[in-house]
Amino acid sequence: METGRPQETGSLSKRAQHDKKNATDELVFLYEDESHIRDYQALHSIWSLKGRQKQIPTYGHHASVSLFGCVNVQNGEFFCMEKEPCSAQTFLAFLRYILGMHKDRHIVMIPGNARIHHARLLKPFLEENKHCLTLLFLPPYSLQLNAVERMWDWLKGSVIVNRFHATQKDIRASVRSFME
Repeated sequence: METGRPQETGSLSKRAQHDKKNATDELVFLYEDESHIRDYQALHSIWSLKGRQKQIPTYGHHASVSLFGCVNVQNGEFFCMEKEPCSAQTFLAFLRYILGMHKDRHIVMIPGNARIHHARLLKPFLEENKHCLTLLFLPPYSLQLNAVERMWDWLKGSVIVNRFHATQKDIRASVRSFME
């Protein structure tokens, strides 16, 4: 009868585990989209006295804040940047920001299908960074497939529903408070 260490079954040795690279160690999967937080008053269900509808003031001018954001579907991290205007140039700035955050990893970004995501301006940048950035596009009009849309819904529900923002500065403060 042989004595010694028990034989491991069905598991990798420590050496094999160390040598085996997990794809998620090298890849980052990000769903990306833009959102515009406007001061349009949105009334939703709210408790109030019978016969007394909630009144939200308005000035008749419209302030807004444009946000670029993405969610990491592997760990739930959310990245957000305010950029005006919402254009191919500002999307390019957001891509640079994201690449700077994930050095030494390959980013697979799944944006919506907005025109700014397909702009000619991006082609040289995407070619130059194809070793560390891949864009995979969702089908047109498929918001339900983009995970970042859930964050935008939550943010808008918390920031603009049943609330009034007199200025763009007020909107920014509400968005910052939500992000914190």
